[in-house]
Amino acid sequence: MQQPDAAAATPSGASKSLPGTPAAAPPAISTAAPRAPAAAAAAAPAYALPTCKLACVMVGLPARGKTYIARKVARYLTWLGHHSRIFNVGNYRRDAVGAMQPSEFFDPDNEEFARQRAEVAINALNDMIGWLDKLDDDDEKSLSGSLNFQPPSASVREGPLKTPTSATPTQSTRVDEASKKPPGSASTASPGGRPSAAYSSTDHAGGAARVALYDATNSTPERRLFIMEQCREHGIDVMFIESVCDDPKIIVKLSSPDYKGADPEKAVEDFQSRIRFYEKTYQTLDRSEAEGTISFVKLINVGSQVIVNNVRGYIQSRIVYFLMNLNITPRSFYFSRHGESMFNVMQRIGGDASLSPRGEQFAKRLPEIVIRNLGEGTRLTVWTSTLRRTKETARHLHVPKVAWKQLDELDSGVCDGLTYEEIEARYPADFEERDSDKFNYRYHGGESYRDLVHRLEPVILELERHYEPNHSIMIIGHQAVLRAIYAYFLNIPHERLPYIKVPLHTVVKLTPKAYGCEEERFSADIAAVDTHRERGTPLNPSPRLNPSGLAHTHSLAPSSLDVVSPLGRISLNN
Repeated sequence: MQQPDAAAATPSGASKSLPGTPAAAPPAISTAAPRAPAAAAAAAPAYALPTCKLACVMVGLPARGKTYIARKVARYLTWLGHHSRIFNVGNYRRDAVGAMQPSEFFDPDNEEFARQRAEVAINALNDMIGWLDKLDDDDEKSLSGSLNFQPPSASVREGPLKTPTSATPTQSTRVDEASKKPPGSASTASPGGRPSAAYSSTDHAGGAARVALYDATNSTPERRLFIMEQCREHGIDVMFIESVCDDPKIIVKLSSPDYKGADPEKAVEDFQSRIRFYEKTYQTLDRSEAEGTISFVKLINVGSQVIVNNVRGYIQSRIVYFLMNLNITPRSFYFSRHGESMFNVMQRIGGDASLSPRGEQFAKRLPEIVIRNLGEGTRLTVWTSTLRRTKETARHLHVPKVAWKQLDELDSGVCDGLTYEEIEARYPADFEERDSDKFNYRYHGGESYRDLVHRLEPVILELERHYEPNHSIMIIGHQAVLRAIYAYFLNIPHERLPYIKVPLHTVVKLTPKAYGCEEERFSADIAAVDTHRERGTPLNPSPRLNPSGLAHTHSLAPSSLDVVSPLGRISLNN
């Protein structure tokens, strides 16, 4: 039976408790009088602006992949340039009372344990609302892009909870009164009137959403309504994301930090007991909640069925579209730059040059590298750009190929086909602009890395959607393009993205895991020019050669470090 909501009868003006907890629970976030459901519904915005504050509230029983989904959504939004952060209630609980708690700690009928769990849930909610209320640009630089929010130590939590103070509303784009331009924006001419080929992207902060993911079970309608009311009092939109799993093949395997070092059999038994306690009160999302104003997306068996209700605005729609493409099929992706081109040798950027003799040598050796490391019985499809050098690199792979316009190299506009020395001579202001903010630097008539990321979004969604376990995708692309894709999978921030090393004549294998991404690199024994340039590095008039290398592996997964071993020759044909 569902327990009655102890907070529902709280008189107006009294401190509220988290629904489903004893009356002695600590005070809730706001000291304002609670709103009636109708008032809360009336306060719901009719339209979500592109620049918004959104709380994505996870719903579901333990071991249903809520944290996995939250991390994927946060990584996707961060990669697109939005500000995302996860507030995991389990982390708050472990910080407050320790990880090793018996399953009885989650018994809804135990008033003391229920009070403790309610307190840490409210602490996480407090911090989430406080973070969403912060609009200061300086804080933005240090807060954005963090996928794991670590709660303060328990000693900080002593004393009554306080209402987070809303920041004074400010414009999302500050204006320099002297120049009437956003700080850091590039001008089209230098102070001395010297020409510049670059201008910055339109102010990206003005169109960025701030999205928090509140990761907890949130298993009752009363608790969900409580969260909605608290968020709406601070002008925060709410969308619930529920993961429902009844397929035992999909239910997430036990990997909780709560059982680190515990006996596996006892851990499974205790965890199953914990789930049974949650099942006592768990109620799935329903469109009638909050008088029909609730927004949610419900994922059944990780995307085999998706139910969407009352979703509004751009950012919510993008999240739903992303979730519809998620799957947990084990798979690996392969990435390689095209072989060395004649423009690489000449140190010219862009263009549509053919391969150099060394690049052609790499193209001929590429099938051998792929055959050795693909895996027996695995089919392969190759994606290339529409440019000559990627197609020439792929021509010795006798497999299906798809040419994507989205995979073309970053458009260098009026600088296309020039050397960096020629660009420096013609547009001397560009190098200062480029080194100060390479991610947002945009060539005149061309693109920035930020533009490139948005251009590549369909490619990322297609990779996420790919669900055939014995069918791998290999992308033969360009330096900037592969930097952006690599940054997505390994969650590399924008300021580092343009400086990722993607050497020529090297194949990268990425295998997404639940909480990371395993990487392996296979370097061909063929030298090539080094096109990588670190921030602020002076130009080198003569091309540098990358020495030949041997295959090696590197894993970013927390508990695996594999060694590459030949798997024998296999057929690459369908």
